[in-house]
Amino acid sequence: MAWTRAIGVGLRALLARRIRSLSKTSVWGQQADRVQMRQLRWLLEHAAETEFGRNAQFGRLKRLPDEDMLHGFRQEVPVQSYAQLKPMLERMRQDGEPNVTWPGVVMDWAQTSGTTAGDKFVPISSEMLRHNSKAALDIYAYASMFGASIPDIFAGQVLFLGGSTSLDVNEHGVRTGDLSGVVTRLIRWPVTKVWLPGKDIALESDWPTKIDSMARRCMNEDVRWISGMPSWSIVLFEHMAKLANDSGRKVTCLHDLWPNLRLFVHGGVKYGPFERRVREMWSGDPEGDDIPMRLEVYAASEAFVASQDVRHDPGMRLNIDHQIHYEFIPLSEIESDNPPAFDCSRVERGERYVVVMSTCGGLWRYNIGDVVEFDTIPPDGPPRLRIVGRSRHFMNAFGENIIAEHIENAVTAAAEEISVRVGEFTAAPVYPAGETAARVELLIEWDDASPTMVDQFATTFDAAIKRQNNDYTAKRAGDVGMAPPIVTPVPMGAFHRWLAARGKLGGQHKCPRCANDRSIIEDVAAHAATASAV
Repeated sequence: MAWTRAIGVGLRALLARRIRSLSKTSVWGQQADRVQMRQLRWLLEHAAETEFGRNAQFGRLKRLPDEDMLHGFRQEVPVQSYAQLKPMLERMRQDGEPNVTWPGVVMDWAQTSGTTAGDKFVPISSEMLRHNSKAALDIYAYASMFGASIPDIFAGQVLFLGGSTSLDVNEHGVRTGDLSGVVTRLIRWPVTKVWLPGKDIALESDWPTKIDSMARRCMNEDVRWISGMPSWSIVLFEHMAKLANDSGRKVTCLHDLWPNLRLFVHGGVKYGPFERRVREMWSGDPEGDDIPMRLEVYAASEAFVASQDVRHDPGMRLNIDHQIHYEFIPLSEIESDNPPAFDCSRVERGERYVVVMSTCGGLWRYNIGDVVEFDTIPPDGPPRLRIVGRSRHFMNAFGENIIAEHIENAVTAAAEEISVRVGEFTAAPVYPAGETAARVELLIEWDDASPTMVDQFATTFDAAIKRQNNDYTAKRAGDVGMAPPIVTPVPMGAFHRWLAARGKLGGQHKCPRCANDRSIIEDVAAHAATASAV
């Protein structure tokens, strides 16, 4: 459509200055510490008259020189979990109380729930909404830097595969839902003319109904941009292909439906384990070309943390000028009473850090639980990082020190080595008892898995973890400390059915890649066995 293409032309012009700025990577690397210090000062100034700010002496701290301000801030405000912040946050959300951790009344709250903890409610202030808008515009800027044509993309449709919760409004007018629900109501004309699936479907709460409605709405459109988690994007396409083939069309791959698809923006889960299925989804060949262009993002409910800024480079550039202040705590120190914290210019390569943030929504030195490693450290360039796991998602039952990234990389390597199509997965320790030896068990979605292929997969999986992890290698030496891993296949869709049974099915919900106990793996396996018996 010519007039929607004009929207893209206007957006490209609007972004021109930002693109020029982001392209000066050496400058951003040299200024990263100063930029982050400005974010902290801005946050302290804005929250100085809140209850939290008065208790933590923000009014005094904001007048100090940079290093003294930062030192004083860390002394006054300990690193905090959600449980520690919850009493103040709930006064804001449930009672509509103003000026508690952020100025005024925070009217929007994002509900986020993991599979191992209860629901959390994150404040989304008007400033936080602007933060998310700026981060979204940066995605367009990076896509342009990758070589994508924004006008060409806007000549078709843009599909956002978001969450599945509408907003609940309490007696104080405070709105609560997942972040997609909060943001959806802000989408206005003319973007609504290119945005799919549309407001009604986007706010649908029943996930199977939503997937079906989305597939029927989008299968005949000229989609040129997809944004969503790889796992759910695959589910959507498979359903679209079935609907198309049932109607008499011959659809073997996504290119048959959307030949003008230009960009896949994804996040939420590591891409590697899904790469073969995405390639197959695109071209019908798991060894074939990937979709023309993809861009990874690190978008948490608490803040939009980072975006990929170099094509084919897995590192994501930290959003250092978005009114968020970041600190990074070594994973080995996170349980300490007063752990050391580093800004993005003082981290080290090869070290794993837990992400701590202070936000323009009223979270202060909040531990979001993600574990990252840095690929680029200022002044060598802008800070670029990769998510390698969660601080509470690991295995160390026998001193093996396995994190989620080890499992994800090993699954990717094994699937590629023996050329198999797999889905979701999780891993857990097997504790020794009687004739049972200590080992790792991998539960993985895999249809038509023969015993020979499972053995090959397990051998390759084992070798891939050894390549990444010296502690695991030592424990596996001679099969004495730990026996070889076992791989247990379950049918495709088993994990999503498990999530559905727990009321956790939807775009934002993810399957933990590993845990230090067997509660998750046994629950999924038992649910899969029950479903198969029906």
